[in-house]
Amino acid sequence: MSERPLVTDLVQIKRLGELKRDENLRLRLHMKRHAIVERRLKIISDDIEKKTECLSCANCCRSATARLQEREIESVAKGAGMRVNDFMEECVEESADEGMILRRNEDGSCVFLHGNECLIYRHRPTACRHFPHLTSGPGSLAWRMWEMPDRATYCPIVYNTLEAWKDETDFQRTV
Repeated sequence: MSERPLVTDLVQIKRLGELKRDENLRLRLHMKRHAIVERRLKIISDDIEKKTECLSCANCCRSATARLQEREIESVAKGAGMRVNDFMEECVEESADEGMILRRNEDGSCVFLHGNECLIYRHRPTACRHFPHLTSGPGSLAWRMWEMPDRATYCPIVYNTLEAWKDETDFQRTV
């Protein structure tokens, strides 16, 4: 199997991710119906992640929300150099769908994104640590796949990993 070149242009990622949204949803079903060696998929994902420079992108911090768990609030607040009450008031909001999340700036980016760098990187929430959640995070791989068609429209790691997984699993592409 020849290795396909990685797509890194964010405009192209958005266009191709949208174009392949239904196909990427079908990939999840394909993976559930076939005997897939998840260890092999993890190796592929890890390899693509190593080849992708997140600091040149930071699109996840501009597009995705960052969920906060109750148990990590104190640590994240401390990492931000804030008292917990001030942190909760200034940097956290409640989402009907996701619970507590880091507040977004007017442009949609995370309040802690400065340029392409996270101001609280060493103390960032678990959701950020595990992003893009391809092979790590809560739930099974099939469960996490529900979010991947959306993430493939803004994250080069997700887009390229899904394309490589299609090759690996002999998935029948439509686009």
